[in-house]
Amino acid sequence: MSVSWIKVFIAGMFEILWVIGLKHAHDFWTWTGTVIAIAICFYLLVMAGEDLPVGTVYAVFVGIGTTGTVLSEIIFFNEPFKVIKIFLIFVLLIGIMGLKLVTEDKEHEGANS
Repeated sequence: MSVSWIKVFIAGMFEILWVIGLKHAHDFWTWTGTVIAIAICFYLLVMAGEDLPVGTVYAVFVGIGTTGTVLSEIIFFNEPFKVIKIFLIFVLLIGIMGLKLVTEDKEHEGANS
């Protein structure tokens, strides 16, 4: 796994944090944490987009965020568990893995010269 894909994964983790923060932030510190998570998230996303196809990066990013947010809401915030939700997340993850498998990392020009 390349550094760029690691950036996408970490950006997805920060997306989970800021999406949950948007719903649950209630004071200065929680809103500050949410804004910081947004900034880190999109910085990493833009950096990964320099080396990887933007469409694939965005699809993987959104998939990670969606999956993590739904699972976090179920586990930590008592969102109702529904089998159909889990099944649809599984289908989403299959599509994301497929995109990752068919996407090649670009080599930086001049890196091997």
